[in-house]
Amino acid sequence: MHPRLDAARTSPGLRAVMMRLEDYVHQSGLEPILLELVKLRASLINGCAYCADMHTKVARSLGETEQRLYSVSLWRETPFYSERERAALAWTEAVTLVSVDHVPDDVYEFARQVFNEQELVDLTAAIVAINSWNRFAIAFRTVPGTFQLGARPPDAEVLHRSASRVRG
Repeated sequence: MHPRLDAARTSPGLRAVMMRLEDYVHQSGLEPILLELVKLRASLINGCAYCADMHTKVARSLGETEQRLYSVSLWRETPFYSERERAALAWTEAVTLVSVDHVPDDVYEFARQVFNEQELVDLTAAIVAINSWNRFAIAFRTVPGTFQLGARPPDAEVLHRSASRVRG
């Protein structure tokens, strides 16, 4: 696989805008592990290998288990996720696949049982952000496997600052 172009270098202004959204999401108060599960699930739905690799690495660094990472696409069939995580994963799937069912009422009601209005808006912002990052990484063929925690390869910086959040 060969990258097509470096979107961050081509359009640093756009990258800055996307990073402001990413910063907002990470300062929202939503649990870091929950955000990584959401980002991983959306990335798997979208087929973004780069982002799936990144978010599994970040989640592991935050203490996430291999079992939960391997099962995130099968969350409905496993007992490994809390009710809050289940609601977030259902919401992630519905928002990511918005063209399929236009976010069904039952998914909204499930999410509203465990997230207050502000949290649901913030969670949706996280889903919007990762779906945007996925599309850039897929369109411009960001090479999977190149993301390293604590390192800043040129194309990893395009996608977001999870590593700097982990470093603290």
